[in-house]
Order: sequence, then structure tokens, then C-alpha cells
Amino acid sequence: MSSDATGEQLQGMASTAGYGEAAEALAQQYESVTFAEVHREVLHLFPSRPSRVLDVGAGSGRDAAALAAQGHRVVAAEPTVELRTLGRRLHAGRQIEWTDDALPELPGLTAAGSRFDLILLTAVWIHLDERQRALAMASLAGLLATDGRIVLSLRHGPVPRGRRMFPVTAQETIDLARRHGLDVLHHAQREDPHGRAGVSWTYLGFQLDEVRGVADGILGQ
Repeated sequence: MSSDATGEQLQGMASTAGYGEAAEALAQQYESVTFAEVHREVLHLFPSRPSRVLDVGAGSGRDAAALAAQGHRVVAAEPTVELRTLGRRLHAGRQIEWTDDALPELPGLTAAGSRFDLILLTAVWIHLDERQRALAMASLAGLLATDGRIVLSLRHGPVPRGRRMFPVTAQETIDLARRHGLDVLHHAQREDPHGRAGVSWTYLGFQLDEVRGVADGILGQ
């Protein structure tokens, strides 16, 4: 599949397309840069006290392991079995709860009534189409604890062969978050930490507005 795949072709692909086959190489790529470098724009948004954290699309577990090392209780949701297996092996010494769950609805975590102080999505949102993004934002808002935060990154640039990615703007994501009772805390752009030509990133931080969350029935469920 080329980077200029049609919309119909993209719709026919799974959001995780290409990740299982390339798991080993991707894990090496992910682990080649540190958590602090990847998230330098948003480190101030992460909780300083031990908190309940959800890493959606956890990949090799780099971020989940770093957050667990800081004393957080981390759930790593990764739908690609090959990456989950690698993550468990690479970070076996960390207290991470791995789970096979995925957006847009995260059915396992939602059914369990889980609540998190921080939800992290690194290079995940662009794999969802417009309908799925709407469903996903509702799901994420429903998983937040009081004053909980969502930190997500949007990848911009060429789409790797065999992957399913959609062009998603910061403004669309901000508007969608606001419709689900989330306030914007942070909006920044930066170059690619891996140094890939033509690739850049947008980092967004949201926090659940307690008053609107209660009104919308998000909190206290």
C-alpha cells in the first residue's frame, strides 16, 4: 500500500495494519529515543504524584515503563499481539498491566469501569477515521477521573507503506475534545524526534472540566 492510498483503501484497512509484521523493527525504533525526549513538550502535564495512568497503543512499552518507574500504576493497552509480547519482554522488570484493548471504544476498560488520572496516546489518533475519532473521544472522556487529563500527539507527514493513517488537524481534535467536556491545556508543535524528513508532530493536552463532565454524565458513573 503506497502513501497515496485512496480513502476507500484506507477504510478497508485495520487501524493496526502493518504493525504486527514490523513489530521487531518498530520496537527498536521506539526504544531508540527516550520517553523524556519524545514527550518533552508535555512533561509538565504529567502527574507528579503516583497516579492511575492509561497508555493507549502502548507499542513496545517505552512510555508505560517510564511512567511505572515514576511510581504510577500503569495500564498498557496494545491491540497488536506481537508488540504486546515484545513489550512484556523488554520491560519485564516494570509493574505494567498489559491488556488487549483498542480504540475507538476500549470495550474491556470501559466495561470494567476503569478511571484514570492520565490517558496517553502517542501517534495513535491518526489511525482512526472521522467516525472512529468521534467515538474514541467519548470513550476517553468516560475513562477519566475527576480532573483527569488526556495527552495526545498527532503525526504529520508521509504515511509509511502499508499503514492506515488519516490527516488530522489540531483544530478538529480540539473542537471534538471540547464537545466532550474537555478543556485545552496545551497546544504545541515540534520536529520529529527520530529525525525523519517531512515528519512533524502536534502535541495536545486536555483536562476534563468537572462542571461540564457532571452535566454531561461523564463523571460519577
